[in-house]
Amino acid sequence: MIEVSAITYDYAATRALERVSLHIPRMAITALVGPHRAGKTTLMRCLAGLDVPAEGKIEIDGIDACAAPREIHARIGYVPDRFGLYDHLSVRRCLSYAALARGIKPVNVPVAVAKAASRADISERLEARAGELSRSFRLRLAIAQGIVHEPRVLLLDDPGTGLDPEARHALSHLLLSLKESGMTVVVSAHITAEVEEYCSSIYPMEAGHIVGSGALKLRDDERPRFVLEIATPRSDLGQFIAQQGGVDLIEADQHHALFIFTRNPGARARLIQDLIANGFDLSAFSEATATLERVYFPETSSPDVAAETRSPVARAPEATT
Repeated sequence: MIEVSAITYDYAATRALERVSLHIPRMAITALVGPHRAGKTTLMRCLAGLDVPAEGKIEIDGIDACAAPREIHARIGYVPDRFGLYDHLSVRRCLSYAALARGIKPVNVPVAVAKAASRADISERLEARAGELSRSFRLRLAIAQGIVHEPRVLLLDDPGTGLDPEARHALSHLLLSLKESGMTVVVSAHITAEVEEYCSSIYPMEAGHIVGSGALKLRDDERPRFVLEIATPRSDLGQFIAQQGGVDLIEADQHHALFIFTRNPGARARLIQDLIANGFDLSAFSEATATLERVYFPETSSPDVAAETRSPVARAPEATT
C-alpha cells in the first residue's frame, strides 16, 4: 500500500530525514515511534503530499506522492497533532465543511456526515460546538473529518497525547474498526505503550533515521497471541497446553505460556476449563501485547527497541473467561 524509498528532507539548517525507507502493507495499523525531533511529523507530511522530499520516492496505492499530490490527497485522510478544528462551528458544520472541501457533492454531504459521525461515535454531538468538546471528542471529530471522504489511508500525527486510559482504549477500538473496514492506518507516537494495543508493527525513529533493519512486529493480525500465568509453578505447563486441541504453543516456562488459538473462540473457554480441572492455579489470561511478552519472556520476545520507545512494565491482567 505505502512504499517509501530512501527519502531525504532538509529544513533550512537541519536534516529532518535521511534516506528513510519503509513498507506499510494494506489494511494494517503501523506506528512511527520515537522522541521529539525524530522526524515523525516530517515523514507524515511527506506521506500526506504536503512536503516534497529532496531525494527518494513515495508511492501510495501505486501513485507517486511527489508527482501527483492531488491524487494522493483524494486517497488519504490526514489528522495533524493540532487537529485543525473550527471551534465556533458545530460538529455537523465542521464535517459538512470537510466533506465539501474533499469534493463531495452537496447533495451527498448529509449522508457522508452521518456515516463519518457514526464511525467516530459522535452522532449524539452533531449539534455541539467543536470548542465545547473534550480532548477525546475533539480527536474523534478530527478523525471523522479525516475519513468523511472514505479514504484508503488514514494518517494520524501523535493522536494519543493528552488522552486518559479510557479515551486511549476508545481510540484503539476506533482505529481497529477502521482497519477492519479496509483502511490502512499510520500513526506516530513517542513511546510504544501509546500504540501497542492496536498497532500491527512499529518503525522506531531517531534523528531522522529508521532504527534497526525494519519494522518490529507487535501482533499477528490473523491470529492474535495469548499469554497466561499460573500462581503455582508447574514444569508440565507447556506440555499440557501443547497437547490441547486448537492451540499452537509458542513458548512456556513454569509460570507462563504464550500461544495462538487455531480454531474458533470456544477453544479459549475449553482451555481455561481444562487448566483449572487439572489443578493449574490460573491467575491471569489475556491477549498478549508486546509489553507482556517482554515481561514474561525477556530472553526470547520481540527484538529490543531503543530506550525512548520502550513501554513501562505492565502488571499482568486479571484472569478472565
